[in-house]
Amino acid sequence: MQNQATMQPPALAAPANGKPAGVAAAVTTTLDPKLIAPFVSSIRAVFSTMVGVETTVQRPYLKNDETHSFAVSSIIGFSGQVVGSVTLSFQEETAKKLVAKFAGAELGIHDPDFADAVGELANMVAGAAKKDLGGTASITVPSVVIGSGHNIARLRDVPCVVVPCTSPLGDFTVEVSIKRV
Repeated sequence: MQNQATMQPPALAAPANGKPAGVAAAVTTTLDPKLIAPFVSSIRAVFSTMVGVETTVQRPYLKNDETHSFAVSSIIGFSGQVVGSVTLSFQEETAKKLVAKFAGAELGIHDPDFADAVGELANMVAGAAKKDLGGTASITVPSVVIGSGHNIARLRDVPCVVVPCTSPLGDFTVEVSIKRV
């Protein structure tokens, strides 16, 4: 893992106007790596401890569009001195495998317990990171979206950093779109 001081998203291709594709210049200057590092730690801890799966966190990068290529997402909102949202997203098969390992039983994607388990994983990742963000923040009850190609609206003035993760059961992402107020 890179240390907080050097963790930067990779360079984005810039169009002729000098701004990264799909990202306003003001957004790129507000990216705070200190807000991302707690999520890197919490992802590793939650999936190792609660799911029994070691994850590898890849290099975070700045998201420059609003679409998801995943079928299952859980969203946690932040309020207080840290505002925004965090989204944990999986492909359907990866979600089924991780949920089965977490819940100790295979659950169908339409089983209410499936959505509860996905929401609880996001809740644990956000909750573990929250304590290391500094300041006072509250998190919402998780919302779970199931269906491919869904779009999650975020605050316009807050960058979204994608934290890609790999595991023996499949890949997933944590999208962090928060800022201090």
